[in-house]
Order: sequence, then C-alpha cells, then structure tokens
Amino acid sequence: MNDNDIHLIMKELIEVTKKMSMPVVTEIKILTNRDAYKILISTMLSLRTKDPTTRDASMRLFERAGNAKDMLKLTEEEIISLIYPVGFYKVKAKNILEASKMIIDDFNGNVPDEIDELLKLRGVGRKVANLVVTEAFDKDGICVDTHVHRISNRFGYVSTKTPDETEFALRDKLPKEYWKVYNDTLVVYGQNLCRPISPLCSKCSVSQYCDYFRNEYKEKSMV
Repeated sequence: MNDNDIHLIMKELIEVTKKMSMPVVTEIKILTNRDAYKILISTMLSLRTKDPTTRDASMRLFERAGNAKDMLKLTEEEIISLIYPVGFYKVKAKNILEASKMIIDDFNGNVPDEIDELLKLRGVGRKVANLVVTEAFDKDGICVDTHVHRISNRFGYVSTKTPDETEFALRDKLPKEYWKVYNDTLVVYGQNLCRPISPLCSKCSVSQYCDYFRNEYKEKSMV
C-alpha cells in the first residue's frame, strides 16, 4: 500500500467497524466510566483469552474487588476461582495481586498514567500499558496485539516480525490522529473480516489498498 492510503483506510474501517461488536476492554471502559484500575485488570485478563471469557471473568472479579485495596483482601486461590477459565489464570491471579500491591505501595493507590510507569507493574507489558493509557486516560498510545500486528503487515504499511517491532514502526509513521483508535478499529476488523486464517478478502472494502490481497489472495483465488 501507499503510506498515504492510511487516511482512506482508517476512514473506511472506522465507519465499517461501528456496526460490529466493540472489544471487551472498550466495553468495560464504558461500563465503568473509565475506571483505570478495572481497565488495567480487564486488560491483563484479556491476554490470550477470548472477549466473552474476559468479560465474564472481569465482572465476577469486580463484584468482589473493584479497587487495589479490596483486591488485596482476596487470596490467590479466590482470584483463580473468579477468573477461571481465562488463559494462564494461575499466573494472572498472582500478577493481579502483585500489581495491586505495587499500586498501593509505589503509586499511592492510583494506576499510573505513563507507559514507563505501567511497565513496572507485574504482568504488564507494552500491549497492556498502551491500552491502559489510551482507554483509561485518553492519552496517545499504540497498542499492538496479534490483530494489529497481522493487519498492519498484510496491508504493507509496516514490515515487522513482532508486535513490539510493529508498535515502534507505527510510532514512526502512523499519523497521531489515529493512535487512540488504531487498536480498537483493527482488532474489531481482525475478529470479523481480516481473520488470521481464511481472511474474508472478497468482503473487504479496503482490499484495493492491501498488499496481501494483491499479492497472495488473488493468486490463490486463480489456482
């Protein structure tokens, strides 16, 4: 794709994805009125977990503990029972407790609003940190998960091997006006159309800009 096509692509995808289900962390942001702690915890739970499972686990957990102080009143075993069956639920239970303790001890009970500070919390990587600053604090960030990484490379907008590489490549070239919406837009599109396996290129309204469509999908379709 031509780099300038990103404006046409984003305009179209933002409109198209309005008709699709929003990502779970965005839903929780709305339901909790941008509660930074709940957004942080739900984002941690969402890693390697499908949205419906994340939503249910988050709601069960928040009924018992909606802030760091209350979370520390729960045992690791209690958290495990509440968040099961999210992926890596035992590790996540331990991380939630340790991150909550750090929030109390090191950040005066407040979730930090800077990526470098969030990265100090147990279980928080760049994906979680970027999503928290955008969803909880409405600050610029570029959250890159597997959908964002895959689609950005399929388009030909970046040429990277890992999500972290994709994040920094996007920081260099993605117009700032799209930083806050890029993740939500591509995640929804990746879940519904630009899927990991058998993407629905024939239904894609931006395929004319896509390197994957021109170079691979068309060739496979002609075989």
